[in-house]
Amino acid sequence: MEGLEFRIGPKSFYQTNPRQALTLYAIAKEYAALKGDEILYDLYTGTGTIANFLSSRSKKVIGIDYIPEAIADAGQNSALNGIQNTFFFAGDMQKILNTDFVRENGSPDVVITDPPRSGMDPSVCMRLNETGAKKIVYISCNPATQARDLLILKEKYSVEKVQPVDMFPQTSHVENVALLALTTSTNN
Repeated sequence: MEGLEFRIGPKSFYQTNPRQALTLYAIAKEYAALKGDEILYDLYTGTGTIANFLSSRSKKVIGIDYIPEAIADAGQNSALNGIQNTFFFAGDMQKILNTDFVRENGSPDVVITDPPRSGMDPSVCMRLNETGAKKIVYISCNPATQARDLLILKEKYSVEKVQPVDMFPQTSHVENVALLALTTSTNN
């Protein structure tokens, strides 16, 4: 993918349609509009594909996933590609993404989140509202749970753009990418 190589273990998540994955990640890159001096958080990072894909456009990338084997693959993928500004952490998102973690790793300027079909736990959405990230790029394979999560995120964010990507041709399933921008007013 754009010259990057990825090791994918049996317990690691990777998009099953690599051609459309490139389309999906290109949209995420466009929506993130990184300049190179930002701290990027990649939530539910899996094998670190998005983290590594956007690392050259970020000062620092923090990837989090609950599967230790996926995090091991993500770190190996950074090493395989000579990437040195990615840092990966394994753990339950509800527990790991807390005030101390953000203080230790830096406040995110941009967050990319690509949760499982069940979406994000409400506590994770509320934590994202507290981070002050200027943008959230929310990738979802389940627009229903994405819509549910956006209701919580609307406390601090407005939806600026939405783009579906047909990852599974001949089926009703799509990946949906939403760009959320931090609002100046919290009375949405």
